[in-house]
Amino acid sequence: MTTKAKTQIIAEPGVPQIVIIREFDAPRELLYRAYTDPALLVQWLGPRRLTMTIERQDVRDGGMWRFTHRDAEGNEYGFHGVFHGTPSAAGGIVRTFEFEGAPGHVSLETLTLEEQGGRTLVRTNAVFQSVEDRDAMVESGMESGVNEGMEKLDALLARLKQAE
Repeated sequence: MTTKAKTQIIAEPGVPQIVIIREFDAPRELLYRAYTDPALLVQWLGPRRLTMTIERQDVRDGGMWRFTHRDAEGNEYGFHGVFHGTPSAAGGIVRTFEFEGAPGHVSLETLTLEEQGGRTLVRTNAVFQSVEDRDAMVESGMESGVNEGMEKLDALLARLKQAE
């Protein structure tokens, strides 16, 4: 996989994992809000060509989440999972992730937020049940969606910082 802008997407051959790393010019608490507040999440997660709706976002141990992306033709793509542990800005977020178009292929995502000097390094580690599942995610076009989402998140954070 390639690096676009400041986002690194790492998918080592033969390893059932994807690591996404990006640094933001914002404090950790603000990044945590952007990842957990439904009103903020819908503004940045996913490709620009899709609109997002959040059905559930219960950010607590055992809490469920579900969202859909919709394209201009009305096609919907649903995703869901469960939060694990106690999510927090300091401790990060652990959740399962399942694309409803490929049921039974669940990954475990760990998000960490490391703040240094007002900037925050965001790292997502997604572990898949098999290399084949990981490869299917890579081949789905997730790289462009991740890059677009990170660009939208950068812009959202700049607006939020300006409003403070």
